[in-house]
Amino acid sequence: MAKILNIITNPDPVLRKKSQPLNLEEPLTSEQTNFCQDLILTMKEKDGVGLAAPQVGKNIRIIVVTLDNEIICMVNPQITKKSWARHWGEEGCLSVPDQFGEVERHKKINCIYFTPEGKKKQIKVQDFPARIIQHEIDHLDGILFIDKARNLKKSS
Repeated sequence: MAKILNIITNPDPVLRKKSQPLNLEEPLTSEQTNFCQDLILTMKEKDGVGLAAPQVGKNIRIIVVTLDNEIICMVNPQITKKSWARHWGEEGCLSVPDQFGEVERHKKINCIYFTPEGKKKQIKVQDFPARIIQHEIDHLDGILFIDKARNLKKSS
């Protein structure tokens, strides 16, 4: 049964470490598959649209994202193509509570990743879904949105 995980907040140094890719020579272990379910439940319970493993204290390359009302667990996600077009949009983060700011992101991206079952997938997304994936992959590289944001403000 999935459990709600503790969200780590800035300035915890775990958030600044580069995460390690998982070895996908074999399918994920049941512990890793359960971790994906825990990430999904935690994201839902905390009203997030994405969540990365480092945000719950694990420096491995797993993220969960909401795309078209479907939640996807992405193992070793990698952006393979980015549009020239970029746009600014407001972002917040469960690991940086009560702060929001505008971040410039690529409008469209192509991304490859593996499912928890070990299937390789490729997706093309744009606008808000592209923003979510870029934000979560930044977490895997130890980057927080506040590192890129302008007009940072506190929510009341």
